Amino acid sequence: MALRIDDMDKKILGELQRDAAQSLDEIAKRVGSSKTPVWNRIRKLREGGVIRQQTVLLDAEALGFDACFFVLIRTSEHEADWQAKFLKALRERPEVLEAHRLAGDIDYILKVQVQNARAYDIFYQALISEVKVHNVTALLSMEEIKSTSMLPL
Repeated sequence: MALRIDDMDKKILGELQRDAAQSLDEIAKRVGSSKTPVWNRIRKLREGGVIRQQTVLLDAEALGFDACFFVLIRTSEHEADWQAKFLKALRERPEVLEAHRLAGDIDYILKVQVQNARAYDIFYQALISEVKVHNVTALLSMEEIKSTSMLPL
């Protein structure tokens, strides 16, 4: 049975997305409730899988990761063993922040955050040594205009 999400749940989720480090008192005040009902709803949302994890967003540039590449991958391989090997290679690479399988001419798109172009080349060389790909196109992001993990509740 799917978890029912009401307006109060959405308000709480919005507050957690905005700043998960807030105290229960702060969240309760912002959503117009009290601490215990807010805690019970958060627990329900965690148990129901709506809240997957809490984490911290870091500033990549402040940590020296100045280059963001979007990597478009075409492959002529579509067998299950190739896919398993490819997914394993992606999961083992911390530079890969996102990976999506696409419909259309491009099979996969990766978001890769590295220190610089040389670091990207090291990543690229390692990836193609592990899995066979037909074509790789790397696009360097010149400027991040918008980035959010907040869902529009």
